[in-house]
Amino acid sequence: MFCNQCEQTAKGVGCEKVGVCGKKPDVAALQDLLLHAVKGLSFYAAEGRKVGVIDNEVNRFTSEAVFSTLTNVDFDPERFQELIKRCAELTAELKQRLVKAGGNVSFTDPAANFAPAADLAGLVKQGEEVGLPINKNAAADIQSLQQILLHGIKGVCAYADHAAILGQEDDNVYSFVHEGFAAFANDSLELNDWVGLVLKCGEVNLRTMELLDSANTGTYGDPVPTEVPLGHKKGNCILISGHDLKDLEELLKQTEGKGIYVYTHGEMLPTHGYPELKKYDHFYGHYGTAWQNQKKEFAEFPGAILITTNCIQNPDKYMDNIFTTGLVGWPGVKHVKNDDFGPVIEKALELPGFESDEDKDTVMVGFARNAVMGVADKVIGAVKSGDIKHFFLVAGCDGAKPGRNYYTEFVEKAPKDTVILTLACGKFRFFDKKLGDIGGIPRLLDIGQCNDAYSAIQIAVALSQAFDCDVNELPLSMVLSWYEQKAVAILLTLLHLGIKDIRLGPSLPAFITPNVLDVLVQNFDIKPISTPDEDLNTILNK
Repeated sequence: MFCNQCEQTAKGVGCEKVGVCGKKPDVAALQDLLLHAVKGLSFYAAEGRKVGVIDNEVNRFTSEAVFSTLTNVDFDPERFQELIKRCAELTAELKQRLVKAGGNVSFTDPAANFAPAADLAGLVKQGEEVGLPINKNAAADIQSLQQILLHGIKGVCAYADHAAILGQEDDNVYSFVHEGFAAFANDSLELNDWVGLVLKCGEVNLRTMELLDSANTGTYGDPVPTEVPLGHKKGNCILISGHDLKDLEELLKQTEGKGIYVYTHGEMLPTHGYPELKKYDHFYGHYGTAWQNQKKEFAEFPGAILITTNCIQNPDKYMDNIFTTGLVGWPGVKHVKNDDFGPVIEKALELPGFESDEDKDTVMVGFARNAVMGVADKVIGAVKSGDIKHFFLVAGCDGAKPGRNYYTEFVEKAPKDTVILTLACGKFRFFDKKLGDIGGIPRLLDIGQCNDAYSAIQIAVALSQAFDCDVNELPLSMVLSWYEQKAVAILLTLLHLGIKDIRLGPSLPAFITPNVLDVLVQNFDIKPISTPDEDLNTILNK
């Protein structure tokens, strides 16, 4: 196997024997084979649009299949076997429809004529042979850009899948995904063409995040500032982690009146700010962080645990209490189907729950764009009066690899006349810090989940309009952390928007070559983090 798609990849180069995340070589091979099959499907889907053949089942399957290959989503070999088989079936069906419509079906790329092996062992062997769906004979810099595009598309597919679950779709998003996969077989594309596709991926991701924002707020209301307990109530309990709001809603409905408190974990924390979710009395508080203490937190939680988006790393003895939904899978972990959370509820009632009430303070969530812009006059006034000197967007992914204490120190050392905007799971390094306020405006504003980067962008745009300046001229600096492919997609969106002077860490992606990095530096002034003191000094003394 070879996998370098996440920040914690072995030795900063690539995992070759087993994934640092716990991914086994057979799963890595099956993921590569699924992407190979999706590449084949994409030839026909892209051609189909030319002759009016658009299949929404193909579109939805594409986003789900690609999403399943993200870091820490699915590690179950048998489920990949099912996805690969279904991809081949959909390809054959689409090919026949194209023939009837007079479309081109004469593709010579091996992926276009892929036939899956009959058993799991054969599929693994096929996956080992095909590897990633990029051009392995291309120059190193082009391969680097192809990997950036592939990982960006993975992020797009994750957000597109979440949006589609709540009824928000745009065929232009699916069209680009198919276009991008088909492009991996185009040997005539040069360096600038790949740069263009990478930036287009950022543009498409902006639209995808807009769809998801509309899906979440249209279904559950605009988030409002909300105080969330970090303690717990006596009684049975369920802990829900991940990102999927619909799963949370269904869980809350099915646990209502059963004497079970529902707690959030990780990226589910911001859901407490949605009016249609916070109305449930048994939706109580937040337990734990995201990555650094995850195994300990899960092992000690006295109730059932539901994972909705990302798998845990290397589950062990406590996996009997864990359930997954949607695309999430791990061998031996029970999977919830058809929104039936009955087994999760039964497990929660069997387990002891918390023995007593405990107060562990609170944190504030719900500062999405509407909440922030609702006090825009105060924010603008504070900037003009000099009470607020600078804004920092300290956001992104968390991870288990050392070096992420940088973000905690950065927030702690930021001057008291600055405001910290944050989103995504990276905030769990500092989310409970008491930073005070500036004229009633909290210094730490939690905008939401990683997909709520759309809200952060809209806040920046609104401020730039208020001050009649370019976003890059605002007293705003972005200090970002990355871990997996959704972060890559968001970064590409920021580059598409022309955002410059972004600091990225804790280390740069292994799939970016020195020449490609130089292009990013020259065009966007993107740079690696150094130390909190050095970076704060540089930013505040420009």
